Amino acid sequence: MIIAVASENEEVFQHFGHTPEFTIFEIESGSVKNKQAVSTEGEGHGALAKFLLDHGVDLLICGGIGAGAQKALADEGIKLVAGVSGKVEGAMSGYLNGTLEFRTDFTCSHHHGDHAHGEGHTCGGHGHGEGHSCGGGCKH
Repeated sequence: MIIAVASENEEVFQHFGHTPEFTIFEIESGSVKNKQAVSTEGEGHGALAKFLLDHGVDLLICGGIGAGAQKALADEGIKLVAGVSGKVEGAMSGYLNGTLEFRTDFTCSHHHGDHAHGEGHTCGGHGHGEGHSCGGGCKH
């Protein structure tokens, strides 16, 4: 099994669409066999699902992630554990031993001001007017 953790400076990165790198773990018999950090080389949002697929990833661990990215991952058959924070190594060991803590309100909660909605907030890669939908968890 191949598990990717959205990461920066050995921490779980909190905005999937802007992930600078993934720490990719090869898991064999419940243990880490190999680990490597792989730069996204500036790829973002929609391109990241294909990036992960190209690296053979079966499961993604990340912080915040929008509804569109969740769908893109699901369409590629990549499982998702989101709402995770803390150190990458801690997240991986928590996942492997069944103690990983995560939030359920992870959708679209990290706004960086680069995708306007016209209401003073953003939701990861798509513009909306009034009455928009952000996957049910958008934090304003």
